[in-house]
Amino acid sequence: MDLSKIKTLIDFVGRSNITELTVTEKDVTVRIFRTSQGQEAAAEPRQKAGSTTSLGNDAGSDTPSRHEKTYAVKAPVFGILHRTPAPGELPFVTIGDEVEEGQTLFIIEAMKVFNTIAAPRSGRITHLTEIDDGEVETGDLLAEIA
Repeated sequence: MDLSKIKTLIDFVGRSNITELTVTEKDVTVRIFRTSQGQEAAAEPRQKAGSTTSLGNDAGSDTPSRHEKTYAVKAPVFGILHRTPAPGELPFVTIGDEVEEGQTLFIIEAMKVFNTIAAPRSGRITHLTEIDDGEVETGDLLAEIA
């Protein structure tokens, strides 16, 4: 599916009363949704058709999590999460590692585009997802930094 079709669908959802639209063309599924009234529509590309979940309100990566001094790193897009730079290599980070702001933590592959997920702040990794080379949804908790 080309970008002009996706943009047309986003514009359509933005102008209508529709809150969610899923379109599949060949082996690519695009889910377009509006999270609340007044917000613009957003698109979430997928490689295969499957179940959908809604975007969480706090998909940002530098919002405080359930612990006051811990910051959550959440998936900004749906895709395949890679914890290593390449198969067979060591992971970018492990629990207990000290990280610097901007340091690469993960890569999420979406529609053959590799998105680098960086640390939103310096600190120590206190939680890491168990997912590696598997699907993550937008807003899924990937790590926590204290």
